[in-house]
Amino acid sequence: MATRLRLGFNIDHVATLRNARGGGVPDPLRAAELAVAAGADGITAHLREDRRHIHDEDMTRLKAKLRVPLNFEMAATEQMLDVALAVKPYAACLVPERRTERTTEGGLDVIGGHDHLKPFVAELGRAGIVVALFIEPQAEALEAARSIGALAIELHTGAWCNAVLDGEKTRATDEFARLRAAAALTTKLGIECHAGHGLDYQTARQISSLPEVVELNIGHFLIAEAIFVGIEAAIRKMRATMDAGRK
Repeated sequence: MATRLRLGFNIDHVATLRNARGGGVPDPLRAAELAVAAGADGITAHLREDRRHIHDEDMTRLKAKLRVPLNFEMAATEQMLDVALAVKPYAACLVPERRTERTTEGGLDVIGGHDHLKPFVAELGRAGIVVALFIEPQAEALEAARSIGALAIELHTGAWCNAVLDGEKTRATDEFARLRAAAALTTKLGIECHAGHGLDYQTARQISSLPEVVELNIGHFLIAEAIFVGIEAAIRKMRATMDAGRK
C-alpha cells in the first residue's frame, strides 16, 4: 500500500465563478497556491474546447508558477494536443468531452477509440508527459488502456458516488465492488491507478482504503465546501479524511 495517497485539486470551477462575472477574480492560480499550502499534492485543470471555465492563459500561468505537478485534463483532439505540447504539464489525462454536458459523464471509450487514442498517448509520452486515461472500472477498458500505452488510468467513480448519495445501498455496494476489482487489476497490468469524479468526504475516505489507488482528483465538492469554510480548511479536512481511510 502506498504510504501517502496523493490529492489532486481540480480548480475548474474557481474559473467557472470568475467567468460568470468576467474579470480576474477569483483567480484559479491563487486557489491552487492556497490548496498546495494546505496539503494538495498536485493541481488538475480541464481546458475544454469551449473554454467554459479554464482558459489557455490559465494553463500557462499554472505551469509557470506552480511547484507541484500540473495535471492537464484534455480531449483527444489536435487542438488540445498542440496546447499540451506547448504548456508541457507534468501529466495529461485524456477524458471524453461533449459540448452539451455539464460535466464529464463517463469514461473514455478506450475499446472503440483505441486506434484514435494511441497516437495521442504516444505523442504526449514522447514529450515527457505522463499520460492517464479516464475510464470505467471494467477489465476490458483497463486492458485496452494498457494496449494504448497509458502509464496510468483514472477510474470514473461517478456511478458509485451517485448511488451513495441517493442512498441506494445495493447499487453502491455493487459499484464499489467494480472499483475494487478494477483497482486490483491495475497492479497485474502494471498501470498506476487514480480515481475521481463526484467524491466527497465520505466516499473519498472509503476509496482511500483501496491499496492500489495512489491518487484522487477532486474538484467540485472541495470548491463547494470552500464557499463555507475556505479552500485551506476544505483541503486540510480532505487530506485528513484520505489519510484516515488509508489507515
